[in-house]
Amino acid sequence: MALSPLPATTVFAAAEPVSTAPAGQLITAALIGIALIVVLITWGKLHPFLALTIGGFTTGVIAGMPIATAVTSFTGGFGSTMGGVGILIALGAIYGKLLADSGGADRIVDTLVARATPRSLPWVMGLIGAIIGLPMFFEVGLVLLVPVIILVARRSGVSLMKIAIPTLAGLSAMHGLVPPHPGPLAAIAALDANLGLTLAFGVLVAIPAVIIAGPLFAPIAARWAPVPVPDLFVSAEEKGEEPARRPSFAATLGSILLPVFLMLLKAVADIVAPGSNDIWKVVVDFLGLPIIALLLAVLVGFVVLGRGAGFDRARLTGVVGSSLGPIAGILLIVGAGGGFKQVLVDTGIGKVIADLVAGSSFSVLFLAWLVAVVIRVATGSATVATITAAGILQPLTETLDAPMTALLVLAIGAGSVFLSHVNDAGFWLIKEYFGLDIPMTLKTWTVLECVISVTGLAGVLVISAFV
Repeated sequence: MALSPLPATTVFAAAEPVSTAPAGQLITAALIGIALIVVLITWGKLHPFLALTIGGFTTGVIAGMPIATAVTSFTGGFGSTMGGVGILIALGAIYGKLLADSGGADRIVDTLVARATPRSLPWVMGLIGAIIGLPMFFEVGLVLLVPVIILVARRSGVSLMKIAIPTLAGLSAMHGLVPPHPGPLAAIAALDANLGLTLAFGVLVAIPAVIIAGPLFAPIAARWAPVPVPDLFVSAEEKGEEPARRPSFAATLGSILLPVFLMLLKAVADIVAPGSNDIWKVVVDFLGLPIIALLLAVLVGFVVLGRGAGFDRARLTGVVGSSLGPIAGILLIVGAGGGFKQVLVDTGIGKVIADLVAGSSFSVLFLAWLVAVVIRVATGSATVATITAAGILQPLTETLDAPMTALLVLAIGAGSVFLSHVNDAGFWLIKEYFGLDIPMTLKTWTVLECVISVTGLAGVLVISAFV
């Protein structure tokens, strides 16, 4: 399907707006709400959960909603987001911790790095970032991969940025573009997009994004940030704490790819036998549900990774318990982002924006990317940008077919990773882990995110010309 301007008949697909305020007041309310969140996070140093909560209530009240209605709208969005996305985050955290503690991540790294030359190592690390990033929430994957990056740079003697940039590109592209990450999944749910199509298109778009922002950009980043390898993260082997044995490379890789395989299998079944009630189709549909697929990955990981590393039941229980505490803040932020999104939807701001762009020369996909960019730059959160942009753009899906709706999700995902800067927790994590100053972080990590975003948009536009 070729791109075309938005039709003038676009209508709001969600529930009837609660507020009857004029368009100018609604837009003002949204801008004030977003600005308040930014100020509270950056200047007030307030936790994003509290900032999003306050911003949501403020937006609703300024938009003319009774305070009780604004609270109900926010809590409803919080609950619905946590009911789906929150479970996936928890499962991803459990699996990520299991992968790290069992030595499975080390097994993958050692196997791939042993077969790489200094010239091919950045490409290998980009692949590692993409593979490790497939089942994990961004912060979980980042915490896991930073020690791997430092360990590989130390052992290989290759410039730190030549190792770090491709790995982070793989992780970030998967986070923004490929389900089962929470952001894309939330957008799929909000826009009622086809999961299989979104996953397939997401992989196609992510591949060139990783290549351009990773191995091709890495030599430039290494010149801009010639920093030494930090003296951090001594390996378990060096400390004498390595597990008695490690799971095999094939078993580890298989457990990582299991949820993606199950979801792709469901997508193929939907194409081959749409609407079928045969028992095989029912089973495939069940196994391909994101929650079920990730739950199975965790259960299989207990056997393949946990038992493969010689863990007993008590150790496995400890892995689960220790994995959930660190993501409590992430869960609250994601839930509050869903609440803020729901306030925007219930005020009718989505209909206002849809009416403003109806008949304009902007394509649907470029508009989706641009809205996500604005929210990302304002809030510093890719997931909040994805969830909120999906809520705002929900009215646009009524006139789109399944492929274009899937591409709309990816356009939002591409915009959601644009321009990571000082209001993004990932910006500070990378700065501190790799010993960079702020200008170096802007010239490396921030540019990397912009390249992924723009390349992702370009890939979405190219695919849209053929579907």
